[in-house]
Amino acid sequence: MKKCRHWQRILILFFLSFFVFAQFELVSQRLKAIAFTGGNDFVGDLASIKYMADDIRLNAIEQETAKGLKGPKVVVFKKNDFSSTVHHISVGNHDSDRSRDPKDADILLEAEDSETYGKGKGEHPNMQNIIRMNSREKVYSHNQRFQSQSRKVTDEKVKQMRDQVIIAKVYLNFAQPGHNTHLLKELRTRIKEVERTVEEAYLVQLAARTTPKGLHCLSMQLTAEYFSLQPEERRFPNQKKLNDPDLYLYAVFSDNVLACAVVINSTISSAKELEKIVFHVVTDYLNLPAISMWFLLNPPGKATIHIQSVESFDWLSTKYNSTLKEQKSYDPRFTSALNHLRFYLPDIFPALNKIVLFDHDVVVQRDLTEIWSVDMKGKVNAAVETCLESEASFRTMHMLLNFSNPFLAKRFNANACTWAFGMNLFDLQEWRRKKLTMLYRSYLQLGLKRPLWKAGSLPLGWITFYNETVALERRWHALGLGYNSGLWRGDIEQAAVIHYDGVMKPWLEIGITKYKGYWSKHLQYNLPYLQKCNIHE
Repeated sequence: MKKCRHWQRILILFFLSFFVFAQFELVSQRLKAIAFTGGNDFVGDLASIKYMADDIRLNAIEQETAKGLKGPKVVVFKKNDFSSTVHHISVGNHDSDRSRDPKDADILLEAEDSETYGKGKGEHPNMQNIIRMNSREKVYSHNQRFQSQSRKVTDEKVKQMRDQVIIAKVYLNFAQPGHNTHLLKELRTRIKEVERTVEEAYLVQLAARTTPKGLHCLSMQLTAEYFSLQPEERRFPNQKKLNDPDLYLYAVFSDNVLACAVVINSTISSAKELEKIVFHVVTDYLNLPAISMWFLLNPPGKATIHIQSVESFDWLSTKYNSTLKEQKSYDPRFTSALNHLRFYLPDIFPALNKIVLFDHDVVVQRDLTEIWSVDMKGKVNAAVETCLESEASFRTMHMLLNFSNPFLAKRFNANACTWAFGMNLFDLQEWRRKKLTMLYRSYLQLGLKRPLWKAGSLPLGWITFYNETVALERRWHALGLGYNSGLWRGDIEQAAVIHYDGVMKPWLEIGITKYKGYWSKHLQYNLPYLQKCNIHE
């Protein structure tokens, strides 16, 4: 028995040894091939990985990015022509009107289900229900797969970079002393560059999703102060102006005290008729006290301000929250109620006819009175286009919408000109008449059943306001300050509104340094609360 066990051990050790030496031989042959060619191809591969790393960094910075078709040619206005500020966005002749009626959209939802899951009138109703239930269970996996495409691409690139680094390090360990020292030196340099870039790509994403310590401190200080006030001390003046259609009405949805402060401070600093300006700020219940306290301490001059919480909209829980909870995304920005509230503007402001909606990462640099005289031509949305390939803000419908799906391919023109959220003028009367909120909800529900677009509200905006958008002259809204460090200073300084779209926000450490001054000049850093929380330029 002992002799039998002895031979078993020898046999096992033999096979283990064979496996190890076989693997070693494979690696050795690969390294010999590298050494034989001088290693230049390998170093070249590693160098190309560095450029791949730059691409990853850009993807981490931009909120939406991909490759797609070129946008159509558009009419470009003369630089000084602010009197004629709009034209129609070109979408081509397309059979898309059938999807404009919200009732038709609901029918389309049912039709799409029957096409995808029923496949035939003769199928038993119970079987159709079972299929639908099963498909519903698979909704999350389908939606997640499409929504996280860009993240998966980035993960694959990072993995490839790490694999190349491992191979390079193995080569360094096996390289013979004195053999091609220039190659080895170059290889060590490339390894350090790639390792540093992989780390930076991760840190940029982490920093973008982390609340800075100073901002958290500020919110806590202001909240404590707010709750020390008596109820009558928490009231803002001039609340009778809130729904006056003859005034200039602006809205911003935000959970960030400093961002709200800059949007409002910059707007009033450029305004010619300050007493006609009304700001509607919508936040969540956690940040309502802090934002309210900030503006009680720092009122916007003769302008009027109104601050409310999204939780105060009782109707929203039935219309929206149930759908919101079903969405899945790695990035909470895309499923935030504040991000999707823009599609409920007519419900939030039922007495208003028009409103300008700001994203909270914008700075206003000139008086906006003229925008209220824009001819909307019966459309609902006025926005700056993003379909010129020569510009940093270039986007195509293909970037965020899945045109391989027949539903989108049949109803929307893939070459239609795209536009930006950030500074938009909305005609709420036309919005209500055309029932676009109901249409948005139909599209949102359909997106839960199959992967139609990437996460976020921009692609939903493109299809909800399809054929309902006029284009503002470009100098109304300059984009890219949150991801593109190569913008021309003249374009920035001439723009009425500049937008830090992207993850490199000006209130974060990762913000692009040369752009921060446009934002920070609208804050008084000597205020006690900012000093106490160590918030500075």
